[in-house]
Amino acid sequence: MSRASQPAPFLYLAAGVQGGRSVGLRQAKSQRALADELRRDRKILLRSWRLPAWLASEKRLTAKDHVQLNELLAQLQGRGVPLVETLDVIAKTVRPEARPRIERLAQMVAQGASFADACQRVGGFDEVTIAVYRAAERSGDLAPAGEQLALAARRRMAIAGKATTVMIYPLVVVAIGIAVGIGMLVGIIPMISRGLEKAGADIPWFTQILVDTGTILRANWTWALLFVAGLGVLVFLLRDQLKQLIATIGRVMPLLRDVVLAQESSSFFSVMAAMTRSGVPLSDALGVALRSVNHTVLRKQLKHLRERLIQGGVLRILIEEVTALPLATRRLLVAAERAGDLETAFGALADDMRDEVEKRSTRLLALLEPFLLICLFVFVGAMVLAIMLPMLSAVNQF
Repeated sequence: MSRASQPAPFLYLAAGVQGGRSVGLRQAKSQRALADELRRDRKILLRSWRLPAWLASEKRLTAKDHVQLNELLAQLQGRGVPLVETLDVIAKTVRPEARPRIERLAQMVAQGASFADACQRVGGFDEVTIAVYRAAERSGDLAPAGEQLALAARRRMAIAGKATTVMIYPLVVVAIGIAVGIGMLVGIIPMISRGLEKAGADIPWFTQILVDTGTILRANWTWALLFVAGLGVLVFLLRDQLKQLIATIGRVMPLLRDVVLAQESSSFFSVMAAMTRSGVPLSDALGVALRSVNHTVLRKQLKHLRERLIQGGVLRILIEEVTALPLATRRLLVAAERAGDLETAFGALADDMRDEVEKRSTRLLALLEPFLLICLFVFVGAMVLAIMLPMLSAVNQF
């Protein structure tokens, strides 16, 4: 694709049909193309400013976008609608942020590119999706591939939602504890301490430490806010590394590691189901599906299975060596391999593992709740105790 056809970022001012005005940031090939896109959203372009190219950051296709795209692809292709017309319909249905990418995809297909190659060139599609599309194109039927990929995307969304819940709950409790602690340090403890000093009460050393900390924070609140803001920026910049660190810790922590293993197993089986149903050879499907597994032991054993399978190994024997998977899972795969129905087994295991993620996540949250409440009580209770002890001492002196 030439540089001239590459989308550029525009800051725009537009008027709606009801008379309201809106400001936004969108990528388009030209000002005219931007006006056409806004017109489809029932907006009128009033003014636009072309921004530097280095600010271009096209929105990624979300899991919801993939579900919508693949469901429409399956429906329309299953009814015999030509691929270019199918993509035109999808472009008018997806979110405005994803529309330019789908429009470029339709343009490439209209110019003669294969669907899988076009997906690879426009970006936003993972290797699994492209491999499934490529296999489906060889068989001449994209509808089943779209159906399987939509199902796989829905599974990922369900698992991601559970994982987000498990992560957000502790963060909310910790944030509440920190907010309450800072409020007590800055407002309550110094005020009570001054009253106790006037009454001539003895201030224990640990209470004095809290008083001094609160006084320093109160006197230098600007620097404290700047520090918090800087810490937030640092976390944002290092978010990928932090995600990897959290994932690594999650794979070794008791209880949490079981959730992570079930989550990655569900993702693996979901990919295998989509690829094998589209006619991808088992060894090739394993090579692509391995990229969705980050669990060290499971990835190593599956990689060994694939290498032995390529060398001529017997699948039912090799499956037994993947001890990271539960015994029942291995037995089911062996039975499915003997019956010649691995595709159905992969799909069933993906659903079973998704249910296992939900069950284990619920169990983990049930255990986390009292633990976090105890930690919050200890954290806040220590401050309350630091206030109450000198007060009781002062009362006993009178």
